[in-house]
Amino acid sequence: MGIGKGTVYDWIKKTAEEMLKSGKLGSFYELDELHWFIKKKANTETKENVYLMTMISHEPRMIVGFEVAMDKGAAHIQRIVDGAPEADFYRTDGAHAYLDVIFPGDHVRYIRDKKDTHNVESTNADLRHYIPVLARRSRCFCRSLETLQAVIEVFVDAYNAFGTAKLKHRVPVMHQSLDYPKHLHKFHDPRCSILDFL
Repeated sequence: MGIGKGTVYDWIKKTAEEMLKSGKLGSFYELDELHWFIKKKANTETKENVYLMTMISHEPRMIVGFEVAMDKGAAHIQRIVDGAPEADFYRTDGAHAYLDVIFPGDHVRYIRDKKDTHNVESTNADLRHYIPVLARRSRCFCRSLETLQAVIEVFVDAYNAFGTAKLKHRVPVMHQSLDYPKHLHKFHDPRCSILDFL
């Protein structure tokens, strides 16, 4: 199943292209994957039989491409990269599948740590937090790849609308202290949450 199918991904690509042209979309992407299972399996079998691969922009935080598949091969990742607007840098972890992907920009591969892929890791944590079928092993699970694809499309639509709203309505924080840790948060939290867009 490819990400090129469906109107939601078309909207993602169009929005990302517009923001990239206006200079509002960061010039680097981060890629990562999370694994889960579909259908119910016996305790003797592994449940890690489906992958959700995501590619996000840093500023604003938007999912600019995703793929739901039974493996995390280079062909699936290549479809994500080819389906999104080009960026200058692509940051990934040390997974071997990324070595066989042709990136239009520079590929920065982090083997020892996740210091520059923490944003996409955080997005994947949001996916597990907000989508019950990715969070509860015993009570919620998808029975088909198509169902999981549809659920992810709805979430991505809301997630990107929230990212755009945060960028549009952000208010800078005026720090009185010059202490470095106090400058980690440069903007006030927006008056909305992702739940307002679901």
